[in-house]
Amino acid sequence: MGFPLPGTVEELKALIGNEVTSLRSAVRRTADRPVPPTPGPEVTASVQTLAPAPEPAVRADAGAPCLCGTHDPEATGTCSVLAAIPASAVLLEPLHDETGAVRDFRIVAGNRIRSADWLEAPDRQVGQRFLQARPGAATSGLLAALEEVSTGGGPLEGRVVDYTEQRLGRLHRAPLLYSAARCGEQVLATWRPVQSQTELMTIDAQYLASLGWGNWDLLSGKVTWSEGLSRIFHTEIRMPWTLDQLCDALLPGDLNAFSEFLTSVLAGEEPAWTRIRFLVLGEVRTLDLLGRPVAGTDGRPWAVNLVARDLTPQIRSRRRIAETERESDRLRRQSQVERRVADALREALLPTHSQALAAVGLTVAASYRPAEPDAAVGGDWYKCRLLPDGRVLVAIGDAAGHGLDAVARMSQQRHALAGLAQTGASAGEITTWLNELLCGDPAEQTATVVTGHIDEARELHWADAGHPAPLLLRDGHARPLRTSERGPLLGALPGYAYETTTTPLRQGDVLLLYTDGMVERRGEDVTQGIDRLAGLLARFGDAEPQELVDRILADPEQTGLEDDACMLAIRVD
Repeated sequence: MGFPLPGTVEELKALIGNEVTSLRSAVRRTADRPVPPTPGPEVTASVQTLAPAPEPAVRADAGAPCLCGTHDPEATGTCSVLAAIPASAVLLEPLHDETGAVRDFRIVAGNRIRSADWLEAPDRQVGQRFLQARPGAATSGLLAALEEVSTGGGPLEGRVVDYTEQRLGRLHRAPLLYSAARCGEQVLATWRPVQSQTELMTIDAQYLASLGWGNWDLLSGKVTWSEGLSRIFHTEIRMPWTLDQLCDALLPGDLNAFSEFLTSVLAGEEPAWTRIRFLVLGEVRTLDLLGRPVAGTDGRPWAVNLVARDLTPQIRSRRRIAETERESDRLRRQSQVERRVADALREALLPTHSQALAAVGLTVAASYRPAEPDAAVGGDWYKCRLLPDGRVLVAIGDAAGHGLDAVARMSQQRHALAGLAQTGASAGEITTWLNELLCGDPAEQTATVVTGHIDEARELHWADAGHPAPLLLRDGHARPLRTSERGPLLGALPGYAYETTTTPLRQGDVLLLYTDGMVERRGEDVTQGIDRLAGLLARFGDAEPQELVDRILADPEQTGLEDDACMLAIRVD
């Protein structure tokens, strides 16, 4: 049977309704067909002559035993059918106190079905009081519920009782589903496990695989869903969706695919498969659906079985991975651009030293290593050049931060120092002016610097603004230069006047200016890092300045730098 594909949700729902109406009409016509006439008297007589003589009827009081033995022989023995109930069942007789209130029950009859391995079968407890047979009934609220049934409070339908009982020193527990109703003056109670171990494992499997299944009986209209399908659609298992409700939850773009899928199932084709998106509580959920018709006696589908697998978590993960890849690609391209810019800045800001320094008897080498491997330059900087007045400007500094922002601040500070050095001012005065520049700019951050001059008399005149003091290597021993005039960080204290310290130099001395990235380690006092660097300077002091800084950086003791690191080595020839 083929169906035209609907173009709207309402047309799809109308198609489903028409198919259900047609199916029910066809089944009713089959059920209303006339019954073939019964055989005539002659045929009946001939058949009866071949049949054995009937046994005499047996009355209920002539050997059809009632399980409890208390019923009126003329009445229907209700407890005699307990054996046919596919759950644990008992017939209870209420026991009243002196006020007439129900305080307990006596088990009149029971069947042989055990609801748990540790619970006795009801038929083995006939004659016992209910609280004696089921001591956990009082604390679980079960006894009160049965008392209410006994006193006319209406039947008990599917009440979940978390039944707990102590047996032989062990605590046992079983969630049981109880139902009860009055039977004359007595109470008929049944119970079964809420879920068997197989059912629990099936539910776990559905959860792990994000699976669920449902059955839509087209004749009766009954809909049955598994726990897994209820979880996927965020609905109660006792309130499953009809096919019309599934149609209402469709995303418009998936109407044609779902229509083709459903019409294929209704046409009896199997198996049918599709991927459909539904809007569930404002969230789009993507499901793989497998459909199978359940054919009736006339060959037409009387029911529809659907198995659904929720792909929403996987799709979310793939979407996040794709977004992460796009963001990583964007950051990679941005990093490449920044690296090219930083390379150009490094060449402009940290140039190779000119021959002019060698002409005044100084051999200079520098090395720079950023903390971030992809960065070419950061906030650390140095300056070493011959000034017009014959002095040699030496400086090293550290602008806060990393990346291009730190590069921009470093560039401003370095160029400001170069301009101020042209005034012929002392190291203390230059540092004081730099401090005022940073304090006067709200956008600036703090920085550290050591600035100084080496004059023709081979004396170093220097000032320190919160920076590690230079190391001096002399006669094989390395130590930090001493000063009592170390000032605060640049940009921290407006109006502060920095002082100049003078240190005489000798031929063969090596000055090592460095930034804090060379000596700072997490969880370690900075003095330990300074001592370690001084030891390396003394160990490699006989090398040429460029080889010296390269060997210090390559030494295993200096691996794992956590910040930008810069060194400027100056040898007095």
